[in-house]
Order: sequence, then C-alpha cells, then structure tokens
Amino acid sequence: MSLESVRRFFAEKAPDIEVLELETSTATVDLAAEAHGVEPGQIAKTLAFRVGDRQVLVVASGDARFDNRKMRQTFDNKAKMLDAETVLALTGHPVGGVCPFGLATPLPIYCDLSLKAYDEVLPAAGAHHTAVRLCPERLAALVDAEWVDVCKLPETEARE
Repeated sequence: MSLESVRRFFAEKAPDIEVLELETSTATVDLAAEAHGVEPGQIAKTLAFRVGDRQVLVVASGDARFDNRKMRQTFDNKAKMLDAETVLALTGHPVGGVCPFGLATPLPIYCDLSLKAYDEVLPAAGAHHTAVRLCPERLAALVDAEWVDVCKLPETEARE
C-alpha cells in the first residue's frame, strides 16, 4: 500500500521520476548508501516529530544530526521523535521507508539545508527497499516543503 501511494504520487506530480526498487534492504542510511553507491549524506532521511500539538516531517541529509537547540528555535517548541507505530499511522510508510511522498495524512514538510550540499539526493519511496533520485530543490518543490536549518553536519560537530 505504501509503495503504491508513492507510485501514484509520482505518476501524478512527476512522471519522469522513477521509483527504484532494489533486492536488498535500504532501511538505514548506511544500507541505502551502500546499495545505491553514494555517500551517506546523499541519502535523504525523513523523520517524524511532534512539535507542541502538531506533527511534522523533516527531511535531512543522511549524515546530519538533528540539533535540539536549532529545532526548538525553528519550531518555537521542543521536538520529540514519534514512535514507529504513530509514524506508520500518520504517513502510511513503515520506518525505514518513510518519505514525504504519498502520505496517508497531510503533514507539514520541512527540508533541512544539509540537503543542499548535494546535486542529487535519494529519499526512500515508501518501502524498505525503494528510493527515488532527484535534486534537493525539486524534492522540496514536489512536497511544498519549507527550508529550515535544524541539523549539525559531522564536520560541524567535530569543531564544537
């Protein structure tokens, strides 16, 4: 069901984008990067948070870490990651396949600036073995995302 909702999304909004299906799991950043032959940072991870009384999705570079201080400043409230059951119910996608496409429930979507370090990123496509390839700007445009700065990159953490 989840993969099918993503297929419908792309058929309607971007028929030129192919949903890639692999034989191997891409449920983690490292597995996905290895399977697609890219850097971990090019994997666009999508995480779901509760911020105050609302739920949001944030898409970020695979090697970026969410910064609690930046999240609080950006959303004017503490952000708490949602559990797998809630994520599945809200998005229709299982953890490991969560993406901002073909959602079961309309949610606000934010793209972290960390994605802009790459010409091409690979978010999941609704299942543990799927992805799509596209540029970060197109990703944000397709899902009507707002750009935010809520992450730390590995090199930033080393300097702190």
